Amino acid sequence: MDGAKTPPPAGGKRELEVALLHIIQHHHHQSLRQRQQTERAKKDALRSALRVSDLLVDTVDGGVQELFVNEKRIEHEARALLTTIARYRKQTDQWLAATNEINSVLKEIGDFENWMKIMDFDCKSINAAIRNIHQS
Repeated sequence: MDGAKTPPPAGGKRELEVALLHIIQHHHHQSLRQRQQTERAKKDALRSALRVSDLLVDTVDGGVQELFVNEKRIEHEARALLTTIARYRKQTDQWLAATNEINSVLKEIGDFENWMKIMDFDCKSINAAIRNIHQS
């Protein structure tokens, strides 16, 4: 033992090479498995994110759709209300015209009645005058 290293026996070198190859293969398989798990997790996360975004969009779209339907219903009801108001306005104008016409006719009747009273008074006056002339 003079301090010089004795080379390992040829069989020991071969065993070392086999052990190193085994470690490298094991490391390579673990790396592949880790990469596959990472890809799988990445795909799962992407699918989950897409599902969440779809659910969010559906929720927002559902609310927007409901608002759109309500807006259309309100517009329809507003148009129907305007039509009803126009019909009532026309009917009210007709009633007002009929009332004014009735008032006018009643005024004419009143005027005629007054004229008849005046005519009656005049006829009585003339009759009295004729009697006075005839008696005298």
